[in-house]
Amino acid sequence: MFDFTTLGLAPNLIQVLKTSGFSEPTPIQAQAIPLALEGHDILGLAQTGTGKTLAFGLPLIDALSKAPGRPAPKTVKALVLAPTRELVNQIADSLRPLTAGTKLRINTVVGGQSIGRQIQLLAQGTDILVATPGRLIDLIDRRAVDLSTVKQLVLDEADQMLDMGFIHALRKIAPRLGTPRRTMLFSATMPSQMEELSRAYLTDPKRVQVSPPGKAADKVTQSVHFLDKAAKPTKLREILSRDLDALTLVFARTKHGAEKLMKGLVADGYNAASIHGNKSQGQRDRAIKAFREGSVKVLVATDVAARGIDIPGVAYVINYELPDTPDNYVHRIGRTARAGREGEAIAFCAPDEADQLRQIQKVMKLEIPVASGKSPLAGRPDAQAPGGRHGKAPNHSRGRKPGQGGGAKTEQSAGGKPRRFGQQRRRRASAPA
Repeated sequence: MFDFTTLGLAPNLIQVLKTSGFSEPTPIQAQAIPLALEGHDILGLAQTGTGKTLAFGLPLIDALSKAPGRPAPKTVKALVLAPTRELVNQIADSLRPLTAGTKLRINTVVGGQSIGRQIQLLAQGTDILVATPGRLIDLIDRRAVDLSTVKQLVLDEADQMLDMGFIHALRKIAPRLGTPRRTMLFSATMPSQMEELSRAYLTDPKRVQVSPPGKAADKVTQSVHFLDKAAKPTKLREILSRDLDALTLVFARTKHGAEKLMKGLVADGYNAASIHGNKSQGQRDRAIKAFREGSVKVLVATDVAARGIDIPGVAYVINYELPDTPDNYVHRIGRTARAGREGEAIAFCAPDEADQLRQIQKVMKLEIPVASGKSPLAGRPDAQAPGGRHGKAPNHSRGRKPGQGGGAKTEQSAGGKPRRFGQQRRRRASAPA
């Protein structure tokens, strides 16, 4: 069995890991860390929730803690780029405890927050800068940051950065970085543009892969309900009412749709909040914090807003509306079954979403088990997943606690109606690992 002492990390960093409660590395960490410590560029392919942050974060901290000297004003030693504000904050929050006992300074720069304050922080010099590409470009244009000393680069959730149109920002940032440098690129999926990105940024990279691109986490139980669009609100409330204490993440396709759905749930007595692009950074942070702590049980989100959520206690992901791309489906259901836990992903499929479901099953190479309704794909020659493989069957276990295994029986609320806020049982969500 692997433990962190076998990977080549500095003894003081191993001690910090033990103090923080990390005993053994995840598969992606066990593969990537030794190669990164040897100085190789890394192309990491793994679904979300597999421990990618420590896979790149530990080699960064190890290298920087051994490097002499503090960063000069405005300079940066290591740069981590991520697509969303939430993910940037999540990465920084995960790395800061691991710098205990060092003088390493971690700063974040994201949109939606005071650029003046960020300029002040950067003026002091930065060891690890975690940033969204857009805000970093703004700071470069203001000559507030010097990237010529960057010798460590990480692109996290690179596929999502491509989806969000950050390729031009990346092309503008790259020539300003120091050379030679070590680059680590991590992605849950491998679209064709990713090949171009890896060739542009990586030099003779070592490829590490936990599972094939497009594959969901092994412990996610999937199911699909075929129903008319008008029946979705009732079906959603029926599912939520089976266990009001479970942390449930509900995905909508648009900002307006997410807000409307959340307000309807609140009006019906559900303890719900929403995150999407029309919310301020403060509103989004507060909603995620309340969801993580368990004071909010249902979080309605759009794809971009939910990208940075890393909450092991999420028991259910409900695709109220199917995403436009199969890759986004993989990312969505990766919000549950994190850190080795089990989780359930439930999809609603209206007749006009049948082609989206077909594409999802084709990419994932499985047939998602039907929980209710009749599949409009039945009998179509292209309906079967390659090889005819079926996904993990649902157990309809909304009676289990957040993060628990899938053997519990269904617990139906009396009359199928939700309890009002003051009547809900209080159970704190599982703490993030």
